[in-house]
Amino acid sequence: MGTNRFILRKQEDFHRNKKEGIVLKDNEQLYRTLFLEAIDAIVFWDRSGRILLANEAALKIFECTMEEFMGKKLWDFVYLENGQNCQWLDKLNQTKAVRDELLFKMPNGQLKHLEFTSKYMSAEKYHITIFRNVSDRYQMEQTLRDSEERFRKVFEGSFDGMVLWNWDFKILDINPVAAEYFGCRREEVIGKTLHALLHTDDDEKIQKDFLRHLFKLKENGVADYLITVPRTNYTKYYEIISKGNLTSNMNLTVIRDITEKRAMQEQLRKSDTLNIVGELAAGIAHEIRNPMTALKGFIQLLQSSMKEEEHSLYFNVITSELARIESIITEFLVLAKPQATQFQNHDIRKIMSDTIDLLNAQALMHNIQISCHFHEPLPDVYCEGNQIKQVFINIIKNAIEVMPNGGNIGIKIQYEKGKQLIHTSIRDEGEGIPEDKIEKLGEPFYTTKERGTGLGLMISYKIIKEHKGMIDVESKVGEGTIFHIYLPTQNG
Repeated sequence: MGTNRFILRKQEDFHRNKKEGIVLKDNEQLYRTLFLEAIDAIVFWDRSGRILLANEAALKIFECTMEEFMGKKLWDFVYLENGQNCQWLDKLNQTKAVRDELLFKMPNGQLKHLEFTSKYMSAEKYHITIFRNVSDRYQMEQTLRDSEERFRKVFEGSFDGMVLWNWDFKILDINPVAAEYFGCRREEVIGKTLHALLHTDDDEKIQKDFLRHLFKLKENGVADYLITVPRTNYTKYYEIISKGNLTSNMNLTVIRDITEKRAMQEQLRKSDTLNIVGELAAGIAHEIRNPMTALKGFIQLLQSSMKEEEHSLYFNVITSELARIESIITEFLVLAKPQATQFQNHDIRKIMSDTIDLLNAQALMHNIQISCHFHEPLPDVYCEGNQIKQVFINIIKNAIEVMPNGGNIGIKIQYEKGKQLIHTSIRDEGEGIPEDKIEKLGEPFYTTKERGTGLGLMISYKIIKEHKGMIDVESKVGEGTIFHIYLPTQNG
């Protein structure tokens, strides 16, 4: 019995060992297949860096035959710039395992970015490293970085203001121009709402315009509108253009300062109106002047045939109104045809002093004091003296007429050396002009006076423009108005 059990045990051991041998052989075949046909490159190398074994994927990545590859050391392929050390080798020796990415140089000179995982097998005394070519990914990332850098440069260097924001209306970024437009710093507004930047909650009209803009943006993907930003003495105009969904949750708003553009358009509009009025004025003035001459003649004949004091009041009113009509016709003719001009160097102080002498009596009758201050020194102005005097007369007369209960007119003339301009300011203490009416000054027939025609100011604007100067009006309701007149000191 004992002998039989021994034989049976030996038979079982034999079959088990045979079976295990088959399994080991199968496993070895499986690992070999996995090694040879793996998609990723696998390289075995010893501590000196000598390559022991590599699969087909490795040969393909390193572009070598097995014979060429087996005769090299792994770090022969590592691309080192400026003599830098291969830090990953030091790290591998210290930690026995490392995961990194390096630039490798192939035998044909091509550079490839390879991502690798390397481990030291201490029992077998060799390293196993798995490589993956990530050159395409690296190139894509580099392209994205370059694209982002280009966008950043465009964003930061744009002449227009730019704001990036999401559909929660949170500001993601703002460029320097936009920050300057709204008088803020980039760090202050990032993370805040677009409503706070545009002050949409401060005014019901602005809020409605903004909501209309957002609705149009969501509906069409692009929208624009105009916003106004009041400043101390003037108003800035900004054109807002928004593009929705640059990415899944990012919108771009471009802000363009069109204040100067609007001013230029307004000047062109006034200029066109001036030309039209001039053409009309030429015909109208001549048509009216002929019957006016006949009327004046017959009125004088009637007046001489009437008894003394009889109907004298009526004749005085008729004569006064005819004189007023004639003065309007004269103003029409000034607009209608070019005046004979003789530009010379003139002392602006003398022109102003002569003007004040002419109007002083009228000012005193209305209990108005005119004070004048000249800054020294003042260079001559190259101008047509009589025309500049006409401008001063028109503006000072207006100042007198807006203060029926008396007051003061302050006149200052100073030289702005940097701009080579003579700056004349004429201040009154009238009721002032509302902001929305200031920009209409100088238009034909627009006036804030009951019996005015607006032609006096229109002529003044025309004269100053022909002198290559400008008129600016500053006014506050209830406090008065200042007319600023700028004239160049030199021709051209």
